Amino acid sequence: MKIPAKKILLLSLSSFAAFFLLLVTSCNRDQCKTVVCAYNGVCNGGACICQSGYEGSNCETITRNKYLGDWSVFEKGSTSNAAQYFVSIVATDNVSQVAIVNFNNYFTVPILANVTGDTLVIFNQHADGKIVFGTGYIYSNANVTYQQYDAISLSYEVVDTATLRVDDYGYYSSLDLSNPSAWNK
Repeated sequence: MKIPAKKILLLSLSSFAAFFLLLVTSCNRDQCKTVVCAYNGVCNGGACICQSGYEGSNCETITRNKYLGDWSVFEKGSTSNAAQYFVSIVATDNVSQVAIVNFNNYFTVPILANVTGDTLVIFNQHADGKIVFGTGYIYSNANVTYQQYDAISLSYEVVDTATLRVDDYGYYSSLDLSNPSAWNK
C-alpha cells in the first residue's frame, strides 16, 4: 500500500502547524517586562500593586498628598454653635498618615489621621483633655473645576473626659441629627 506524497506532505504540514501553535500558545510572555512600578510597587500580571500610601497606575502618586494644605471648615456640632475656621493638614514621617493642625478650632496638638485612598480615619486619640475619633472622605466639588480634590466630608466626635459631654459632628447623625463637618480648599 502506497501513501501518496500529497497526503504525507499535508499530514506533515498539519502536524508541524499543530506543534507550532501549541508551542506559541504555551509560552508565557512576561507581562511585566515593560512595566515600572514606583515606590517599591510590584508588578503582577502587567499591573502594579502599590505599597500602602501610594496609588496610581504605576504607584507614582503619594496618596496623602491630595489632603495636604489649608482647609476652610464649616461645622456645627450636636452641642456646639456653628463655626467657621481654618485647619492645615501636614505630612508626618509615616507616608500613610497626616497631622491636622487646629482641629475643631480647639486642639493645641496636631490630631493624627490615617489615609487610605480617598478615606481619612482619625483613630481614637486623647489630646487636650478630650477624646477624638472619626472618619471622612475627600472628593471633588462639582462647582469647582480647577482642582481634582477640593472638599472633605468629615464625621467625628469630641468627648470631654472631665464632663463626658459629647459633641457629635455627623458621626452618629441618626441619633442626634448632626451633620458632618464640611472642609473646602
